[in-house]
Amino acid sequence: MAEETQLKTVVFRCKACKHVFEATPGRVEAAPEDDDVHPWRYFRSCSQCGEEATQAHWARAAMKAWRKCTGPRTPEGKAKVRENLIGHPTPEEALRTRFNGMKHGLNAKVATYFPAKPDGYAFCATCNVDRIWCSEQPCCEKQTVNFMKHRAAFEQKNPKHLMGIYADFHAALMSTLSECLRQIIGDGVTLRTPKTYIGENDKVLIVKYYDQDGYEHVVHDVMAHPLFKPVSELITRMGISLSDLAMTPKQGEDEAATLGKLAQDGAAQESLAEFEERKVKALEDLSAMMARANAAKAQDPVLIEYQQQNGG
Repeated sequence: MAEETQLKTVVFRCKACKHVFEATPGRVEAAPEDDDVHPWRYFRSCSQCGEEATQAHWARAAMKAWRKCTGPRTPEGKAKVRENLIGHPTPEEALRTRFNGMKHGLNAKVATYFPAKPDGYAFCATCNVDRIWCSEQPCCEKQTVNFMKHRAAFEQKNPKHLMGIYADFHAALMSTLSECLRQIIGDGVTLRTPKTYIGENDKVLIVKYYDQDGYEHVVHDVMAHPLFKPVSELITRMGISLSDLAMTPKQGEDEAATLGKLAQDGAAQESLAEFEERKVKALEDLSAMMARANAAKAQDPVLIEYQQQNGG
């Protein structure tokens, strides 16, 4: 393998402060054991904390991938590749593959809708993107990926691109609904709070009364659980009520009553009526058909000759 020259600029990552930057190497060491990847290792002091940073692991892995990516080398192989590329990409292939090279759309014009805000979005707590690297980008990677998937789905008129996103969304929504129901069951269907009023010196006092036996009682305000209304609206809008799921008592009785019977809609009933008419007409024509058959048999010369020979 021919000796490779040293790189002039390298992407570095500091292990101490996680800072990622691109600069000229400050120190270069020979690495003959990595000759299949790149025979040099690069180091430089971090521009933020001063610790020595090494070449980013993803940059070095990319160099290894580039080294292994060799195309056809023989004239026959190169000619075969040229032959395979004739007529491609077709308009349909171009529409389907134009987003293949886009991972996050950071350089796209549409990506400016979501500026990079490390720990500024609700989902940043579970995001595994390096915060320093994120702050140096023009937009949020996660938000832009979601944006580009929706854009590709609508431009290609193919909702399959969004099935994973909305499957997660629906699962999260159902989990939230389940938690709301558990909270209602745990708190009770009604909430009781002591009734209060403002007394002297602006003191908040609890309304109390004494019964005929002299026992003290606190007056409470009783109200329905505040989660009842949003939960019921959510169930209705999502179509998961008992009527939507065909699980009401009446629907159960109707289903039991129709067991063993064929379901018939208007079109099916009309076709059955037409069939009955055809059957009645066929029966009416049957006698005439039999009469014509008997007349034809009586005039058959072969049958007449046979009957004369046998005395019929």
